[in-house]
This record gives sequence, structure tokens and C-alpha cells, in this order.
Amino acid sequence: MHHCSALLSSYGRMWAEAQGALDELLEDEAPTVQPPPQKDHLQVFQTLASFYLRYLQIFRALEAVYDQLVHPQKRRTVRHVLEGVMGRLLELKNDMVDLEASEFHYFDDMLQDLKMTPEDLEVPIPRYFVRERMKVLKQREKMLAHILAKREQLHPEPVPVQTMSMERAVRVLQVSERARQGRLRAHFMKQITEQERRRRSHEGCGPCMPHPQLAATLIQKVWRGYRQRKKTSKERLDEMIFLGMVTPRPPVSSPAEKRAWQAERSRRQVQEQHEAEYQQALVNLKESVRSVDGPDIKATLQDQIRQWFLECRDATGSFPDFPSVEDGGSASIFAEKTPEQVAAELAAKQEEKEEKKKKKSKGKPDKRAGKDRKEKKKEKKRGEVSTEEDGWTMRPSGFLSTVSEGAKLYREVWQARDECYNFPQRFDPQLVREEKRQEVEEEIRLQVDELMKQELETLRMVVDRDKGRTKKMSNKTQKKVKERRARGDRELVPRRTIESLYEELAMEGVLVRTMNIKMSEYLGEYSYLATSLRQRAVEPMPSLSDVRQLVTLYGVLPLGSQSVHERGPLIRSLLLAGPTGVGKKTLLHALCTETGANLFQLSRANLVGKYPGRSGVQLLLHMVFKVARQLQPSVIWIEDAEKTFYKKVPKQEKELEPRRLKRDLPKMVKSIKAEDRILLVGTSCRPFDADHRALCKVYRKIVLIPRPDYASRLTFWRELLMTRGAQLGPTLDLSSLAKVTDGYTPGHILRVAQSVLSVRRLSEQVRRPLTAVEFLQPLARQDPVYKEEEEAFKAWYSRTPLGKRRARANASNLAAMPRTRKKKSGKDLKNRRQERVKNGTRDRRKKTK
Repeated sequence: MHHCSALLSSYGRMWAEAQGALDELLEDEAPTVQPPPQKDHLQVFQTLASFYLRYLQIFRALEAVYDQLVHPQKRRTVRHVLEGVMGRLLELKNDMVDLEASEFHYFDDMLQDLKMTPEDLEVPIPRYFVRERMKVLKQREKMLAHILAKREQLHPEPVPVQTMSMERAVRVLQVSERARQGRLRAHFMKQITEQERRRRSHEGCGPCMPHPQLAATLIQKVWRGYRQRKKTSKERLDEMIFLGMVTPRPPVSSPAEKRAWQAERSRRQVQEQHEAEYQQALVNLKESVRSVDGPDIKATLQDQIRQWFLECRDATGSFPDFPSVEDGGSASIFAEKTPEQVAAELAAKQEEKEEKKKKKSKGKPDKRAGKDRKEKKKEKKRGEVSTEEDGWTMRPSGFLSTVSEGAKLYREVWQARDECYNFPQRFDPQLVREEKRQEVEEEIRLQVDELMKQELETLRMVVDRDKGRTKKMSNKTQKKVKERRARGDRELVPRRTIESLYEELAMEGVLVRTMNIKMSEYLGEYSYLATSLRQRAVEPMPSLSDVRQLVTLYGVLPLGSQSVHERGPLIRSLLLAGPTGVGKKTLLHALCTETGANLFQLSRANLVGKYPGRSGVQLLLHMVFKVARQLQPSVIWIEDAEKTFYKKVPKQEKELEPRRLKRDLPKMVKSIKAEDRILLVGTSCRPFDADHRALCKVYRKIVLIPRPDYASRLTFWRELLMTRGAQLGPTLDLSSLAKVTDGYTPGHILRVAQSVLSVRRLSEQVRRPLTAVEFLQPLARQDPVYKEEEEAFKAWYSRTPLGKRRARANASNLAAMPRTRKKKSGKDLKNRRQERVKNGTRDRRKKTK
């Protein structure tokens, strides 16, 4: 009991600390006095970076709190704030990208000020993305497995059969038979040798007993030598581990860690129980509120609305128009306004509608204004709006209101609430009753509005009979608009259910099963030299850790949360470009695993012979996007994305029709709206073969994945060998391996480790430890990423829209840097004078003398 109370208080304390930090951050972001526009580029970036890092710390704390709290109403408050923080994080990232014209940012100096480590920069992935949809995901997995099993039965994959000549077959049989006879003969000879040895030992002289003191001395000698050698080897290993020259063995989980994991699992079970009780209470308490308080609420609302009718009639001389549902219905009447104010507002709205109609009826707008708008759009596209001239101000946020509402709810409801009586952390019935009373009041208000509209029409029929025709005309026009919309909505697959479309796409191999890969399995270390290089106007290559964080921000968070996707920066497509083996498919499958997304594969090789013709492509894309919208979130994957945008198709690939999707794919991507959690992901190992403009038009976000640096290679070698059962000892020099594999990708390293770490070799580790030399021979058979290929990727990325903006920013930074003149030595001056004399020139200094 005491342990559970301590845990509850610890997570409550963590929540309180996160909310306190959030209140301070909101004060800094929205001060009472608006600061003037900032013109210093570095100061603007530091402001954005400090906000980003502080939000990231709050995000990590709130995610842990939401995962472990068991109170259902508290968890809803935390969830509300958590999604607002996620959205604000994406907005700040978008602002930093626009400011620096780069997808990657480095915060070395900021980390020191905030006392953070590079590990704190890792963007956490909320665990509720998958955990709260586990039942749906399991059902979908079962259905997909059933469809794929049916597909294998109907269309079994042909097993490759190797043909063999008669002579080769006879030779194989002979070799097998001779080997069998040899094994039998060896076993028989072994038995004979063992019997002969036993016979000789019995025939020899009797046992000779040594002296007891001599025997004890021999035993002590052997034992002391063994114990000292073991102690010395242990001390040497500890010293090497302390110096960082040997990787320690993975620690065995302690009993305390096992208890902590068990407590986490038990708390999640309690979460499910309390959530079920809360959902049942929502239904029961709502019914009780409706039955007990419903009649009184209805009568009170009717009396208030009738009184408003009479007051407006007395004040203006006519009955008012009843507010529409879009304006809030009768709720807008009682917003502390007089009848004259309400009538004036209604008249103002009517005037606005008439003005809009007049504007629409006028001719074309002013050409001068149109030109100005076009020029502004061009400037924004080119990124020519400089912060030095105009100054920089914080953009309006769509999530600050959400965060502020959550913080206000915490202060008013939960901060000073005494819950000593609620030790199990079940729901609060009083809060549920207040919430349900508001819902019941809204439902009854809608019913009362319909009744009072009819009553108002009846009064008008008696007093103001002339106003009935206009509404009938408006209702007719609304019906016509609806009919036109219904006619214009074309459906390529009418009368087909989502289940049938899902099954067809799975049978055709378009809907594929994702591999269970976590984002944390994509290994990479923080780049410690990037800030120094960028200060010298040298654009550094990003590390694999930066790439992992970027895919989490652009892919996982928007796909996992509906509110973040709707109100945050809209990202429709993402291109992962890099050499073969850098982990593009790993990132793709990790993205689907962390969000529970469906995976549709529209690669060139996967569509050969399927849905032929232009109409077939349109039908395929329509089906894919329809199923993707119904079963969100969804990821649409195009492997070898550059082949869809070939400038000229090679002869050997003309039969595969790689450019089938080139015409229709941009339209479908453009149709993705904010409420559609759909992401198009392309992977490419040769993006420079494509039409550059067409490729960048479809894929607005481009992530260049480089070959790993030394730190990432060292981490990858260590984790790979440990997971495959290798024992890391002093003979296995991982640092040398990491240096030797410069230019090799994680795919190359994985293939080398698979070829060396066989079952037989792993079993011999005790007798013959692993060495780094064993990995060199299979490594020499791999083709690394050469410098020419890396330079080709850099040149291609510099031609992308963001790459061009970054190049212009670097050029302006170089121009702004003060040029330092070197002091010339006497030797240089003497040589220069001699050259001037030879050329017939005279030194100006001699003239003055």
C-alpha cells in the first residue's frame, strides 16, 4: 500500500512540475506586452530553440505521466495538454526550418545552458498511439493474415527446382554413400581403440599411492594458479572497461527492475478497469440527470426564449429572427446581451451578407492588387523575405489555446484538489455529473430551439406574414446545391464495402504486412562536430540520430494523433533518399509499427501486370486512398521513387512501365486534407536519375540519409554483436572495426556479421574468442559508398528547394563575415618589391621617402 501511494504521489508530483514549467513557458511565449520584431538572426534562432527544448522536456514528462496515471479524468486532462504540446513542438520545428532553411538543427550551447544531454534531444513516441488501439490492430492483423493465407492457397509461389544431369546425380549419391560408410568405419574403430585402452589399463601394475603431503602440494599449486589467473584476468577486464577500451557485458536485470516492470503492467491493468467503470458511469449518470433535471431545464429555457421574443417585440417593433445553429442557436441569446444588442448584431450580419453578394456580383478584382499578391507569393517561395529588413515576429499558433485550456483546467480542478479519500484513484462522480448536465442541457436546448422556431413562425403568421417566402426560397436553393454536389461526386467503385476493397488490395499484394520494428532499433549517435562546422559556414552531413528524430517529428507524431494532424503543419509526403543499406525501409516499417498504420505498396515492381491502362491506374489509386481514409492512419510506400519520374525510361525497364503513376499521383497527393491521416513515403537510392522538378513537386519534405559516422558505426557494431550472442572481450577491438568500416552502411555491416557469426562460431567463443580480423575478409567483398556517390547526393540535395535556400543563406553569411588580412612578413615584401622592379614599376613608399 505504501509503495503504491509513493508511486501515485511521484507521478502526481511529476505532473505538477511539468505544469509549473508549462505555465512559465506560456508566460514567455505570450507576454502581456508584445515585443518588437527581432532582426538578429542568431537571437531569433536561440528564442525558437529554447522554446523547442523546453517543450520537449515537458513533452517527455507528460508522456510518462499519461502512461502511468490510473485516474481516468486526470488522464483526459493530461492527454489534452499532451496533444497541444506535440502540436506546438511541430510548429516550432517548422519555424526553425523556415528560418535556417535546413531540416537539421544543432543545440550544443543551448544544451549546456538547460543542463540537458544529447539523449534528451530524442523525441519520445507516445505509447498510447498503439496501446489504446491494440484490439483494433489485432483484429486487423488477424484479417490480413487470413487473406494472405487464402492468397497463398490460390496462388502458391513456385518453388525453384534445380535440374541435374544423370552423371552429377550418380556422383552425389556416390559421395553420400562413401561418407556414410566412412562415418560407420570411424565409429567402429573408435570403439575398438577404447576397448584396447581399457584392457591395457587393467593388465598393468597395481595402483601406486603417492605421498599425501606431495599430493596436497600439487593440488594447492594447481588451484592457486587457477585462482590467480582468474583474478588477474578479471582485474585486467575491469581496467579496460573503466578506460572505455572494452564494452561491458549487458547487465542482467536486477530484482528491483523486474518489480518495476511488473508494477507498470499492473498499473495498466488498473487503467483499463477504471476506464471501463468510467465509461459505464457516463451512461448511467447521464440518464439520471436527464430524468431528474431534464423537465426543469426544458421549462426554464422555454420561458426565457418567450420572454426574449416579447422584449425584442417591445424594443424594435417586430419579432426577431431566430439564431441559426451555426450562430449557436438560443445559446447566443443569453450571452449577457440586451434585446437591442442582439437585434443590432443580426442586422449587422445581414448587411455583411449583402456586401458579400455585391462583391461577388462585381467584375474582376484590381489587376494591381493581383500583381502585388503574385509578387509576395513569389518572394515567399524564393525565401527572399529577410529578417534583417522586416524583423521577425512569432507566428500565430493553433495549439497555444489548447495548452492554455489544459493548464487552466489543471489549476482550477486538480491542483488544489484533496484526494486522500480516493486512494484507488477512481473517477469523481461529481465532475461527471457536472459534465453530463451540460451535455443534457445542450441536447434539450436543440429540442427547445426547434419547438420555439415553430412557435415564432406561428406568431409571425399572425403579426408579420410577409417574411415567410424568403426562407422557402432559401430552402429551395439549398436543396439545389445539395443535388448539384451529389451529381458531381463520382464514385469509381460504387456499392462496394471497405472490407471487399481491403481484401482485393491484400489479394493483389498492394496491402502488405509491416515488420515489427521499433524506432529505437534504428541506431545512431549524436553529431558532436556539426555546430563547429556550421559556424565555419560548412554544411555538415546529418547523423543517423538526427534522421531518426526527423522521421519521428514528420511522420510518427502527426499520424499518431488526429488533432496534431488536423491543426499542425500539413505534411502529405516524405522522401527518404540515401545510398543502399542506410536503413530507409527500417525507418518506413518503424513508422508503421509505432503508429499502427496500414502499409500500401505502390512500387514499380509490385504493380507489374496489375490494373493495366490509364483507367486501371485511376481505379487503383482511388481504391487505395479510399481504404486509407477509412482505416486511418495509413502509409503509402513507393520504392525506387525516382523511377516514377524518369526523364527517359531505360530500354530494359520499358516493359515494367515505371512511369505509370506519374500523371495521377500528384493529384491524389494534393487531395490529402488535414483530417486525412495519410502519408506518402518514397524511398530512393538514386534520386538524381529522376526529373528534379516533378520529384520535388510530389515530395515536399526530403530527408537525405548519409552513410554513418564513426560514433554511429561503433554503436551499431556493439549492439549488433551483442544481440546476436557474441561475447565482447579484449580481443575484439570494436574501435578499430568502426574505423575500418568508414564508408560502409549498416546494411553492409549486418551482412558481414551474419556471415561471420554462424552457430558453430558462436559455440566456439569460450575456447576461441572473437577477433576483429575475422570480419575483414567478408568486409572486403562489400562495395562501400565511395566519395563520388556521396558528392552526387550532396549536389542533388543542393538543387532541392530547401537546398537552394540553404545555399543562399550560406552565401549571405560568408559575405557578412569580416575579412581578416594576414600580416605580411619582411620576406614577402622583399619578394614583392623585386617583382615590381622587374616589371618596370616603382614602389610608392620609396617616392614618399
